[in-house]
Amino acid sequence: MNRFFIALLPPQHIQEYANEIKQYFADKYASCYAQKSPPHITLQPPFEWADENVTLLEASLREFASRQQSITITLKGFRAFAPRVIYIDVVKSQELLTLQANLMTHTETDLRIVDQVSKERPFAPHMTVAFRDLTRQNFKAAWPEFEQRQLYFEFMAEQLTLLIHDGRRWHVKSEFSFISDRLSTTNY
Repeated sequence: MNRFFIALLPPQHIQEYANEIKQYFADKYASCYAQKSPPHITLQPPFEWADENVTLLEASLREFASRQQSITITLKGFRAFAPRVIYIDVVKSQELLTLQANLMTHTETDLRIVDQVSKERPFAPHMTVAFRDLTRQNFKAAWPEFEQRQLYFEFMAEQLTLLIHDGRRWHVKSEFSFISDRLSTTNY
């Protein structure tokens, strides 16, 4: 069995920016757990999956992604899950909420992956930069610095990413492209 999760990853320049913020939290506030994964927006929280069935998991995600349109993602400012987590805020667009809900339904129906916590609480898209290893004292010191800090990025999410845990950190296992508008028109 391995641990996996499904996410949207921003383009490289946004990942680099988020990684600089994560490094700042590690250096100044001794919070380094957020560095154990690439910057991402979780759509399907971590779950266990048998190694011998990974091709089934990937085929199902490929089929799901092939029916999805690319969506615009907006990152705007910083927010917190006080008193331990600080994150880059992701604007809750209807397209993002629909994508996440459809993915959760698909993984439950097609793969029998159910995250009970996600079923009981609303989806709160975010990109973590300081994780639960941020002490309450360091949160109180860091939050005033980030609460009013300006940040704005927009990007097109064009694929789902499956991440796998190696026992220490998360890595990209595979990516599944959404349908492209260019591909949806057929020339005869």
